[in-house]
Amino acid sequence: MAKYAILSDIHGNLQALEKIYGDLQKDMINGVIFLGDLIDYGMQSNEVVEFIKNYFEKQIICNIWGNHEKAIMLSDFSNFSSERGIVCAQRTKSILSESVRSYLESSLVHEGYLKFNLDGKKCLAVHGSIEDCYWKPVSPENVGNGYFEYDVVFSGHSHHSHMFTKFYDTNNPAMRNKHAVLFINPGSVGQPRNHHPEAQYTVFNTDTMSVDMRSVPYDVDKTIACFDGSIDVFYRDRLKNGV
Repeated sequence: MAKYAILSDIHGNLQALEKIYGDLQKDMINGVIFLGDLIDYGMQSNEVVEFIKNYFEKQIICNIWGNHEKAIMLSDFSNFSSERGIVCAQRTKSILSESVRSYLESSLVHEGYLKFNLDGKKCLAVHGSIEDCYWKPVSPENVGNGYFEYDVVFSGHSHHSHMFTKFYDTNNPAMRNKHAVLFINPGSVGQPRNHHPEAQYTVFNTDTMSVDMRSVPYDVDKTIACFDGSIDVFYRDRLKNGV
């Protein structure tokens, strides 16, 4: 049985990541796919990256830049929608250690997407979408024809989990002239926005094509206590309600 952990949008939340790591110990995981935004918003970006290096590195299949890695590593904050977002990203940039900067530069895929094969399945991992790898998320309402070549599409960015299948027209009578593409968004580990404050991730089984969307409680109050007043309280307070 081949099972893979899918994690996205950790956003500097070490407590949430630690609980997910603990939850994964009950499984025989064959690999881990990271979909971007390891850093920013939360107060522990350095600690999150070091934890990934120490505990996940040997299992990583995919680790891509999200929009926050791109903005911070390239010092381009022009796409943020609010001034508080810019201030937060600039603060994160200022506190990143040399070790973490080096890891984000050398070990993550800068393009925001990666194509790969997983147990015979043709996969695409993308932080956003093929229309905009960094800033436009996939959703059931906006999926176009550009995903036809894949069997599975993993995406993040929206902080909203989803799993759905789109059937594309093709010339294959044995499959009733349809090609199925499975779309998976694991939700956000460190800053969920689906009105549920627990840490969220997904385990994907390539043998059964099953998707286990998981929600793990963590010490939100401990995470909130890490905030030091250097950024807008919006990023602290939203953790209480998962918004």
